[in-house]
Amino acid sequence: MATEILMPQMGESIAEGTLTRWLAKIGDTVERDQPLLEISTDKVDAEIPAPASGVLLEILHQDGETVPVNEVIGYIGEAGEKVSSGAAAAPAAEADAGSDGAAAEASQDASSDEATSLEDRVRRFSSPLVRRIADQENVDLSQVAGTGLHGRVTKKDILAHVEARRKGETPAAPSARSAPSVSAPSAAATPVAASATPIPASRGGSDFAVPAYVAGENVRIEPMSRIRQITAEHMIYSKATSAHVSTVFHVDLSRVAALRARAKGRFQQDVGTKLTFMPFIFKAVCNGLRRFPQLNAALHGTDIVYKNDINLGMAVALEKGLIVPVLKHADEKNLVGLARTANDLADRARNKKLSPDDVKGGTFTITNPGVFGSLFGMPIINQPQVAILGIGTIEKRAMIHSDADGNDMIAIRTMCYFSLTFDHRLVDGADADHFMNALKSSLEDGEWGELDSYL
Repeated sequence: MATEILMPQMGESIAEGTLTRWLAKIGDTVERDQPLLEISTDKVDAEIPAPASGVLLEILHQDGETVPVNEVIGYIGEAGEKVSSGAAAAPAAEADAGSDGAAAEASQDASSDEATSLEDRVRRFSSPLVRRIADQENVDLSQVAGTGLHGRVTKKDILAHVEARRKGETPAAPSARSAPSVSAPSAAATPVAASATPIPASRGGSDFAVPAYVAGENVRIEPMSRIRQITAEHMIYSKATSAHVSTVFHVDLSRVAALRARAKGRFQQDVGTKLTFMPFIFKAVCNGLRRFPQLNAALHGTDIVYKNDINLGMAVALEKGLIVPVLKHADEKNLVGLARTANDLADRARNKKLSPDDVKGGTFTITNPGVFGSLFGMPIINQPQVAILGIGTIEKRAMIHSDADGNDMIAIRTMCYFSLTFDHRLVDGADADHFMNALKSSLEDGEWGELDSYL
């Protein structure tokens, strides 16, 4: 018997996954647990291992298709084995139905109920972004007309529902069978004419939109990756939700740089991982968040939700997008624990080995564009959080220092710009600057005695 390859459920709220890329083709021999395909969900990108050893006999869904969880997407078996894709079940069902009219009617009713139940479940298990909007707007998702797979409510659906309600119109009600979603054009597709969807003025747009290209223009078109689509949705949602304000501080990392230079060799030898600047920054951020808990919070309507745990999101750049694994209970870890956890998460993110639990529960996010040479940036808040810290490039700069007698001198120091973007609905400028001063003080004047054994 051939072994079914199923679309896995990568988290309890995940209803579907996008098949990013098959890593084998029909006829290839695969070993159990070898990477077989890549998928993307609302939570994470991941490599999926082969469920058995054998030959890849059949692929039922191609790259780029979005498939409900637990649906068969392919088969592995012995070379030459014939696979039945469910056709044999139809005659049996017809025979049962033909034997008794009443039984047939009851069977149809049960199937209808099952389909409706599935659609209702999928509608309720829409993406976290959709559920978050529904929660903030006090919308029952079961009452929203969904155009996604099996009636799944998409971001476009929930925003249209909210917009109609605000205008005093009656939102479209969900039907028993919602329209299927339209797949994105293939990379090779060349449309005859371009169109653009206007953004309503109530959502920060205007009554018109400029098309991305015109007929005859020399362009190359390819579909956005799943992770890029998710990132785009979250960024637009965040800008429309939070009142973004940023502040920038110049921080002297000379003491940290000198300590790290002395300790990093033995640290890697004893601990088995690199000692970068990030564990020092994580530690300083935790100290600041304990002093100023309003930056480790979220808004729920008119309520402020203070998070008792400090779970630091750490933005990791991937080839086709960005993902934010989370260091859970970061304030309970020392520098060794922070270094190990951060390096492990970053490695697994780049190798598509993260689990859904690795990317949820963040309370404050840190992004490090400085590794690419950026002096500083103004990052967008990672909803539903209320602040995000950006780290610029760390480099030596000529700075003016004063001695005890007030004499000025020029000194070469290891410096870095830190930017904090915060939600002004909750965090005032004074709160943000107090936090940043605490962060600066920890990094410039803090004691790091736990590294003594590595010096």
